[in-house]
Amino acid sequence: MVETHHVTDNIEDVAILVGVDTGTSKGLLDTQDSLDELARLCDTLGASVAGIIIQKRDRIHPNTYIGKGKVEELIDLVKSLKANVVICDDEISQRQQENLEKALGDDIVVMDRTALILDIFALHATTREGKLQVELATLQYELPRLRGKWTHLEKEKLGGGVGFRFGMGESQLEADRRLARDRISELGKLLKKIEAERKVQRSRREQSGVYRVALAGYTNAGKSTLLNSLTNSDVLVYDKLFATLDSTTREMELPSGRKVTITDTVGFISKLPHELIQAFKSTLEEVNEADLLLHVCDGSSMQVDEQIAAVNAVLEEISVHNGDQLLVINKADLISEERKAELTNDHPGAVFISALVGDGLEALREKIEEICVESQPPVKVMIPFDRGDLVQLAYDAASVSEESYTDEGTTLVVQASQPVISRLQEFIVKD
Repeated sequence: MVETHHVTDNIEDVAILVGVDTGTSKGLLDTQDSLDELARLCDTLGASVAGIIIQKRDRIHPNTYIGKGKVEELIDLVKSLKANVVICDDEISQRQQENLEKALGDDIVVMDRTALILDIFALHATTREGKLQVELATLQYELPRLRGKWTHLEKEKLGGGVGFRFGMGESQLEADRRLARDRISELGKLLKKIEAERKVQRSRREQSGVYRVALAGYTNAGKSTLLNSLTNSDVLVYDKLFATLDSTTREMELPSGRKVTITDTVGFISKLPHELIQAFKSTLEEVNEADLLLHVCDGSSMQVDEQIAAVNAVLEEISVHNGDQLLVINKADLISEERKAELTNDHPGAVFISALVGDGLEALREKIEEICVESQPPVKVMIPFDRGDLVQLAYDAASVSEESYTDEGTTLVVQASQPVISRLQEFIVKD
């Protein structure tokens, strides 16, 4: 009988978190803050955190992640707190996992931050694409760690499982590796087909000339709440990390009446697994294709600067972003005036809002329109009366600053994207 353990399998899972402080956070979260975030990840899956161990070392121990003395301390803590899961804050190797499991006993599951995030993604993926992306990332993570463990990889869904317990021989191990590689290849082909469909959809949106805005930011920064507030939508919002995985696009109206699209994307996190970044690359292309990127951050968090740095690191990894960017500091209603002044000084040009309360949203819409208009030079067109469809296009997908009438038709001064200008090309007035 094959036994597979997920943190979500047992509502009584009790975890011990383990971190190593090497003093080299490089602008990201320090060890304590990172472990606090790891605890929130556990809470997202319904596991309780009973204790935390931090060791200061020059480098992570190559065999057991933490040093021998801390391993003994961990053994005692696991026993005294009756924990059944140990989670390391950094990605650990097969050897480190095996050695810790040997020291702790077969009834204790040892996993790392990456495996925990994969479990969360598996839980929250709802669309076919999202599920395939999570399965691919999980298999890529598990493949080098197959070690006499095996799983029924021939099933349609792996599901992000960790902590497998098996005792089969090398022949089974090789068979599992072959199954995993075959499934990875199959998933890659399936996702390429979906990516091609996405490109067609993006191309249609581009040809429509509609200005495109994308939301990016640290997980739980309030992107989905902001999307709802700006578009009067009802995208589900939860106070949990990675509640949103699948991109969602809605229409938003700017103060002038111009319509633009706004897309919410998956949240980022410190130490986001490389496998997930690669698997979700097609989804994140929504960010790359946008005319304007709104980087949403939680201004009430004391780690806001580290979170901004973490998001920028992921954006750099996926080669984003060629368009305009605007930092949006959310949850301003929870920020003191003194702290707001500090953030204003550190991030000039940022817009302060409260997506939940509604503060600052009109100013944000105005700023989006300002950026939109500035990126597109004004063009004068004279549209015949029998082409009312183009007049409607101008008002829907462009910014119209002047309108007048002649015997021949309607004269407009518009600022629009190149696809819209191309559709109006034959009616452009040469001054």
